[in-house]
Amino acid sequence: MKVPEKYYDEIFSFAGEWEQKSACGLKIVDYNDKKIVVVTELYQDNPGTSVTAAGIKLAMQICEKKGLNLREIIYIECTPDTNSVLSFYDEQYYEVIFNQNSKTNYRKLSKEETKHLFI
Repeated sequence: MKVPEKYYDEIFSFAGEWEQKSACGLKIVDYNDKKIVVVTELYQDNPGTSVTAAGIKLAMQICEKKGLNLREIIYIECTPDTNSVLSFYDEQYYEVIFNQNSKTNYRKLSKEETKHLFI
């Protein structure tokens, strides 16, 4: 189950749980005065931690490497469409909001909200 390259501009290597070598698809899109950071799960091409399990640790590594401010980005996790018969692998996008109290909130995005990401 290969993730189509349309979902990302680069493979981003990161230190996952227990510093385990991990990878995700990464796309950074300009949107008004912000940057949208889209991390895409790569399934079998990711040797380590999933993007959801990596959470804020992944977001901070991306910001550090790309010179971004965590408070000035819109962070989105993508479950890409892999043309599987299993609905678990259907395309979905979630905006991730990292709160100061260590609680993470997820908001599922509609197709309308995500259509500008891959123009």
